[in-house]
Amino acid sequence: MSEQKLERRISLLQGTAINMIDMVGIGPFVVLSLVAQQMGHAFLYAWLAGAFLSFIDATVWSMLGSTYPLAGGSYNFLKEGFGKKTGRLMSFLFVWQTMIQAPLVIASAAIGFSQYLGYVIQLNEVASKCVSGLVVVLIVILLYRKIEAIGKISVLLWMGVLITMAWIIGGGILHGHFFEPVQHINDGIQLNAPFAAALGFAGVKSIYSYLGYYNVCHLGGEIINPKKNIPKSMFISIAGIAALYLLMNISVASVLPMQQIQNSHFVVSEFIQAIAGTVAAKVATGLILWVAFASVFSATLGYSRIPYAAAADGAFFKVFAKLHPTKNFPYISLLFLGSVAFVFSLLFKLKDVIDAILAMRILIQFIAQAIGLLLLVKLKGLKHFAWKMPLYPVPALLAIIIWAFIFYSTGTKMMTGGLMVIGLGLIAFFIKAKKNNEWPFDN
Repeated sequence: MSEQKLERRISLLQGTAINMIDMVGIGPFVVLSLVAQQMGHAFLYAWLAGAFLSFIDATVWSMLGSTYPLAGGSYNFLKEGFGKKTGRLMSFLFVWQTMIQAPLVIASAAIGFSQYLGYVIQLNEVASKCVSGLVVVLIVILLYRKIEAIGKISVLLWMGVLITMAWIIGGGILHGHFFEPVQHINDGIQLNAPFAAALGFAGVKSIYSYLGYYNVCHLGGEIINPKKNIPKSMFISIAGIAALYLLMNISVASVLPMQQIQNSHFVVSEFIQAIAGTVAAKVATGLILWVAFASVFSATLGYSRIPYAAAADGAFFKVFAKLHPTKNFPYISLLFLGSVAFVFSLLFKLKDVIDAILAMRILIQFIAQAIGLLLLVKLKGLKHFAWKMPLYPVPALLAIIIWAFIFYSTGTKMMTGGLMVIGLGLIAFFIKAKKNNEWPFDN
């Protein structure tokens, strides 16, 4: 029997849809109020900062993703960037933290889904947990199929995302003072340390809403013409989502007073209620739930390829390398991450996971990956790469500095937690290496 391999069936349109529905999850609808609490009338700066960081970090992902278009994304990039020995450690640490933070990401979207559902149906705590758990189960069922079918489902879900955002933006244009929030963006601003701190804290929330622009890299082994389509899908996704986020925030702020935005749990639903009534608000909430569901779908799809890639490479438990015998997708990886996400969705609250997600990912997936790119260019030269970063290495260095600032802004508790996860990963790696007589314990 010939060895099973992933098939390249995802087009540029489908890859862009997968990215965008991952980015526009429940995040922007939930954190809009949190960003406004930190920044007041200057809240748009946090969304601009998130877009800027996403763009410059996407240049790092584009160089690596177009050159190494394989399933698993960062797993392969870290292994290549840090070389045979240290690369084995860094890629192991990435998979290690993915097994914890990926289910947290999936759970956060499912929890946000149940939170917004509370606008339509009053749910007690037990019922809310049941809803979030059911969302995870339904996602796993939908993903349990061939990749070409998933690509078509992604485009359908993406249409729901665009319809929702168009309604919100159009509502502000028709019923609000649309340009007023922009005119007052600098009210009360002083470029000092407190403003930088507020921007950092708000940036943690806004960048959470941009995460997912790189999802196509995790599906690198299934992308058609990856050298062109991987970079294109990322930059199209970021540009499109940045425009939608800015217009959505302006639209909401042009109708609702700032104090209501800062204190609302269902700010977009209340916005639609203000311009079109209660029935329309419930319909809009349904569309927001559609968007949240689509985001869980996309994130789970991308993350399920990471343990598979590591296991297929011999660097993780072999069982995760199994592909479904007829549908040809990594079903063990999907079922494991879905199961852990189901448990997390029952245990945690949304406010507890957003900062934890970023703190856990920044050091390995973003900062170390950018450093790995710099090392790889030094070793092999720019000609080695299928796509070249403009003004290299300025975007990569800027990304490292800004990611470090975002990590600091997550707070002492979250930074400590992120470092603890890495520490436990180091222990697990050395135990595994000792048992298998691998580096640094080989001859």
